[in-house]
Amino acid sequence: MSHTDPPRPAPVLRLAGVTRVHGRGAAEVHALRGIDLAVHPGEFVAVMGPSGSGKSTLLSLAGGLDQPSDGEVLVEGVTLGGLRRGKLADLRRRSIGYVFQDYNLIPALTAAENIALPRELDGVPGRRARREALAALEELGIGELADRFPDNMSGGQQQRVAIGRALIGERRLVLADEPTGALDSATGEAVLAVLRARCDAGAAAMMVTHEAAHASWADRVVHLRDGAISSETPGRRSAARLAAVHAVGEVAQ
Repeated sequence: MSHTDPPRPAPVLRLAGVTRVHGRGAAEVHALRGIDLAVHPGEFVAVMGPSGSGKSTLLSLAGGLDQPSDGEVLVEGVTLGGLRRGKLADLRRRSIGYVFQDYNLIPALTAAENIALPRELDGVPGRRARREALAALEELGIGELADRFPDNMSGGQQQRVAIGRALIGERRLVLADEPTGALDSATGEAVLAVLRARCDAGAAAMMVTHEAAHASWADRVVHLRDGAISSETPGRRSAARLAAVHAVGEVAQ
C-alpha cells in the first residue's frame, strides 16, 4: 500500500532570491548572494558558517531589521519590503521573537517588565502580561530574577531574560543570534530545549550558532559560505526521525 504524505503547510518564513550588498564601487561587499530558504511551522533550522559568511545578515533580513538589495522576505505570506514602517513594527512585535547577541534589554525595566513589554504594547492587560512574563522566567529557570534590573544580572541571566522576551505570547517565528553564547553548557542545553519545545508546539525557529552540538537540536542545518548556501544537512533530530521511518519501512517489507 502506498502512502501519500499530507501537504506541507505554508512556510512561516520565506526568503526568495535574497541578495544584500553593502557599499558601492570598489567598496562593494556582497553579504548575501541569491538566498532561497523556507522555514515551516514546527521546524527548527540552525545556520552555521565561518565569520563573515552572512549569518547575522540573514537573520536581520528575516526579522525585518534590514532590507534586501534584491529578492523578497516573507513572514506568514506578507512581504516585509512592502510594509510601511508602522505596519512592519506591528508585524515584528506580533509575529517575530528576536534574540539579539547584545540582549537589548531596557535598563530601567525589571526582568519581568522587559519580557511583558511586547504583550502590553499589543494591548494585553498589565496583570495578564506580568503573569505570562513570570511563567516565561520560570520556564527558563530564573523566576527569582523577576524584579531585578539588567544592571544587577550576569550576562547569562540577561541572555535568558532576552530569550523569555522573544518567546512570550504566540510568536510564530523565533530568530536567535547565538542564543547560548553567554551561557554555560548545562544552561545552554536547557535554553535549546525550550526553543525546541516551542517549535514542537508549532512555531518556526532559525538560530545562528557556531556550535555543532547546539545545531544538533535542529531539524535542518543550513551552511553558509561567502554569502551563499553551500549545503544543507539534517540535524540530529531529523536524522533520527528518518532512521526510524526507514526502520519501519524495512519491517513492513
